[in-house]
Amino acid sequence: MLLSQSKIVFITGASSGIGEACAIRFAREGYSLILNARRKDRLDKLAAKLKNDFGTHVLNLVFDVRKKESVFSAILALKDEWKNIDILVNNAGLALGLSDLHGGDTEDWEQMIDTNVKGLLYVSKAVVPGMIQRKKGHIINVGSIAAKETYLKGNVYCATKHAVDSLTKAMRMELLTHNIRVSLVNPGATNTEFSQVRFKGDKERADSIYDGFTPLIGDDIARCILFCAELPDHVNINDMLIMPTAQATAGLIFKENV
Repeated sequence: MLLSQSKIVFITGASSGIGEACAIRFAREGYSLILNARRKDRLDKLAAKLKNDFGTHVLNLVFDVRKKESVFSAILALKDEWKNIDILVNNAGLALGLSDLHGGDTEDWEQMIDTNVKGLLYVSKAVVPGMIQRKKGHIINVGSIAAKETYLKGNVYCATKHAVDSLTKAMRMELLTHNIRVSLVNPGATNTEFSQVRFKGDKERADSIYDGFTPLIGDDIARCILFCAELPDHVNINDMLIMPTAQATAGLIFKENV
């Protein structure tokens, strides 16, 4: 399929986890992909796989969503054939630490706020004007159960995801007259690199989070995101919360033999 004949999906945080799983799901369905992350080697490897397995048109944009100038320069410099972005998946995000507010690391706070909130804002501001001009588009923000509930020692991370929830609602209202769909997809406990990042590479501690139950995986969330994207244009999923069967709330998970 020619690039001009396929829809274009822009996925942030595409080098691992939910973002990588989204890239594979959308590629399988014949979409063209703009993939963003900081890790060029991982993006290059993923792009090669998608081209080999599915014949996907892939454009890699290597930048940190926290860097405003990098975001705008990369997106504004897109060649004409890549400018008409149909779907934006704002997936880039992270949690760092699990401590009381008074014991928190301010650098961790800044990284979470800058990535989860400001990064989403920068990318959206760069992409949305084109959607408005074309009178079509779909923004899918990746939130979290932490967007719906505040859990013990999740303070700043939960606050950033509550912000994503609120911003998604604001986008939906503001873009209503421009025929642009806006969705929020909120994963519960999902076994990706998320906990390893949160615990700064402590794999043993990260893995222990998922002992005794079957968590979600990145592909579970990617399937839900693809579902939202592939509904008819007059249908919008405003808000989706996906949990493992073993999880009832942010802090209540049934673990066997643990």
